[in-house]
Amino acid sequence: MNRKEELQAGLERTRAQIEDFARAAGREVPQLLPVTKFHPAGDVALLAELGVTDVAENREQEARAKAAELPAVRFHMIGQIQTKKANHVARWAHSVHSLDSAKLATALDRGVANAQESGDRDDALPVFIQVSADGDTARGGVALPDVPSLVELVEELVNLELQGFMVVPPLDSDAAEVFGRVRTLTDDVARLLGRPLKMSAGMSADLGEAIAAGTDIVRVGTGIMGPRPVG
Repeated sequence: MNRKEELQAGLERTRAQIEDFARAAGREVPQLLPVTKFHPAGDVALLAELGVTDVAENREQEARAKAAELPAVRFHMIGQIQTKKANHVARWAHSVHSLDSAKLATALDRGVANAQESGDRDDALPVFIQVSADGDTARGGVALPDVPSLVELVEELVNLELQGFMVVPPLDSDAAEVFGRVRTLTDDVARLLGRPLKMSAGMSADLGEAIAAGTDIVRVGTGIMGPRPVG
């Protein structure tokens, strides 16, 4: 089996699994965002040949290089972002799923303005606020009590567009309970703002729980791409 066939098989397996979970839960089938970190741009190009238009990356420098090589693919940032890298992210990211502070929001807003000025971007940057389910913000995410003020700030910033919320359940947590809370948060804020918002949650290990809770976007890496390349 060549690499393209491997990727096609991974995509088909993962899509079938997602559809099975959605059917069992009586939910809509969420968008699949393949996570391509650590895999070469050639793999992303093969995914594009297989009809994949959007992929997710965790590391800014790696993502930036792939985005430059493959301008037809939309790259989404799902990893933590250092404020000093916000200017770069604003140039290549189709969306950011890991916004977790006012400082980062302001830096991304400024980065988008710079990118627009230089002709690298002509639209606002869609962002998802990452929620810290246990309040330990060292692992990324904003504590629940601080979510309203960050929502308010993002709504004020002209170059950012709030799309919804992202969460990664802590290892020792009840994933279903975490996803349920963030689904409720997403729906509550959507009502408050008067427009639909999306939930970005669910990876290989907790797909079933995320889909049952009503996630709109799932992020799957190994199930599609296979093990991380050695070396």
